[in-house]
Amino acid sequence: MTERDAGQSSVELLCMLPLVLAVALAAAQLLAVGYSGVLAGNAAEAGALSLAGGGDARSAVRAALPGWSRARTEVSVSGGGVHVSLRPPSLIGAIARELKVSASATVEAP
Repeated sequence: MTERDAGQSSVELLCMLPLVLAVALAAAQLLAVGYSGVLAGNAAEAGALSLAGGGDARSAVRAALPGWSRARTEVSVSGGGVHVSLRPPSLIGAIARELKVSASATVEAP
Protein backbone atom coordinates (compact mmCIF):
# COMPACT_ATOMS: atom_id res chain seq x y z
CA MET A 1 0.00 0.00 0.00
CA THR A 2 1.40 3.36 -0.96
CA GLU A 3 1.13 6.59 0.97
CA ARG A 4 -1.45 7.83 -1.51
CA ASP A 5 -3.65 4.77 -0.90
CA ALA A 6 -3.45 5.29 2.85
CA GLY A 7 -4.46 8.93 2.46
CA GLN A 8 -7.40 7.96 0.25
CA SER A 9 -8.61 5.49 2.87
CA SER A 10 -8.47 8.17 5.54
CA VAL A 11 -10.50 10.57 3.39
CA GLU A 12 -13.12 7.88 2.69
CA LEU A 13 -13.39 7.07 6.39
CA LEU A 14 -13.74 10.75 7.25
CA CYS A 15 -16.51 11.16 4.65
CA MET A 16 -18.44 8.17 6.05
CA LEU A 17 -18.30 9.43 9.65
CA PRO A 18 -21.38 11.74 9.39
CA LEU A 19 -23.42 8.88 7.90
CA VAL A 20 -22.38 6.51 10.68
CA LEU A 21 -23.25 9.13 13.31
CA ALA A 22 -26.66 9.78 11.71
CA VAL A 23 -27.48 6.06 11.68
CA ALA A 24 -26.39 5.74 15.33
CA LEU A 25 -28.53 8.75 16.31
CA ALA A 26 -31.57 7.33 14.47
CA ALA A 27 -31.10 3.95 16.15
CA ALA A 28 -30.82 5.57 19.59
CA GLN A 29 -33.99 7.59 18.93
CA LEU A 30 -35.90 4.47 17.89
CA LEU A 31 -34.80 2.72 21.07
CA ALA A 32 -35.92 5.70 23.18
CA VAL A 33 -39.34 5.70 21.50
CA GLY A 34 -39.73 1.96 22.02
CA TYR A 35 -38.72 2.13 25.65
CA SER A 36 -41.09 5.05 26.25
CA GLY A 37 -43.92 3.02 24.71
CA VAL A 38 -43.25 0.18 27.12
CA LEU A 39 -43.14 2.62 30.05
CA ALA A 40 -46.45 4.19 29.01
CA GLY A 41 -48.09 0.75 28.71
CA ASN A 42 -46.88 -0.36 32.12
CA ALA A 43 -47.95 2.91 33.72
CA ALA A 44 -51.43 2.73 32.17
CA GLU A 45 -51.82 -0.81 33.46
CA ALA A 46 -50.68 0.22 36.95
CA GLY A 47 -53.18 3.07 36.92
CA ALA A 48 -56.02 0.80 35.82
CA LEU A 49 -55.19 -1.77 38.49
CA SER A 50 -55.17 0.95 41.13
CA LEU A 51 -58.49 2.23 39.84
CA ALA A 52 -59.96 -1.28 40.07
CA GLY A 53 -58.81 -1.48 43.68
CA GLY A 54 -60.41 1.85 44.56
CA GLY A 55 -57.14 3.80 44.60
CA ASP A 56 -55.92 6.92 42.81
CA ALA A 57 -55.02 6.04 39.22
CA ARG A 58 -52.96 9.20 38.58
CA SER A 59 -50.73 8.55 41.58
CA ALA A 60 -50.24 4.94 40.52
CA VAL A 61 -49.26 6.03 37.00
CA ARG A 62 -46.71 8.52 38.34
CA ALA A 63 -45.30 5.94 40.75
CA ALA A 64 -44.87 3.41 37.92
CA LEU A 65 -42.72 5.80 35.87
CA PRO A 66 -39.02 6.62 36.35
CA GLY A 67 -38.27 10.18 37.48
CA TRP A 68 -37.12 11.57 34.11
CA SER A 69 -40.40 10.68 32.43
CA ARG A 70 -42.86 12.03 35.01
CA ALA A 71 -42.59 15.62 33.78
CA ARG A 72 -43.22 14.46 30.20
CA THR A 73 -46.40 12.54 31.00
CA GLU A 74 -50.08 13.33 30.56
CA VAL A 75 -52.66 11.14 32.31
CA SER A 76 -56.39 11.05 31.73
CA VAL A 77 -58.86 8.91 33.64
CA SER A 78 -62.44 8.37 32.56
CA GLY A 79 -64.74 5.68 33.87
CA GLY A 80 -62.65 2.55 34.11
CA GLY A 81 -60.06 3.68 31.55
CA VAL A 82 -56.62 5.18 32.03
CA HIS A 83 -54.82 6.83 29.11
CA VAL A 84 -51.13 7.74 29.38
CA SER A 85 -49.23 9.90 26.86
CA LEU A 86 -45.47 10.20 27.17
CA ARG A 87 -42.92 12.25 25.24
CA PRO A 88 -39.72 10.24 24.69
CA PRO A 89 -36.34 11.90 25.21
CA SER A 90 -34.54 13.23 22.14
CA LEU A 91 -31.29 15.04 21.45
CA ILE A 92 -32.93 17.15 18.73
CA GLY A 93 -35.52 19.63 19.98
CA ALA A 94 -37.62 19.65 16.79
CA ILE A 95 -37.99 15.88 16.96
CA ALA A 96 -38.73 15.95 20.70
CA ARG A 97 -41.73 18.25 20.15
CA GLU A 98 -43.22 15.93 17.51
CA LEU A 99 -42.81 12.55 19.23
CA LYS A 100 -45.43 11.18 21.58
CA VAL A 101 -46.32 7.62 22.57
CA SER A 102 -49.59 6.61 24.23
CA ALA A 103 -51.09 3.63 25.94
CA SER A 104 -54.45 2.85 27.48
CA ALA A 105 -55.76 0.29 29.93
CA THR A 106 -59.34 -0.33 30.94
CA VAL A 107 -60.93 -2.18 33.86
CA GLU A 108 -64.49 -2.64 34.93
CA ALA A 109 -65.38 0.00 37.46
CA PRO A 110 -65.86 -1.43 40.96
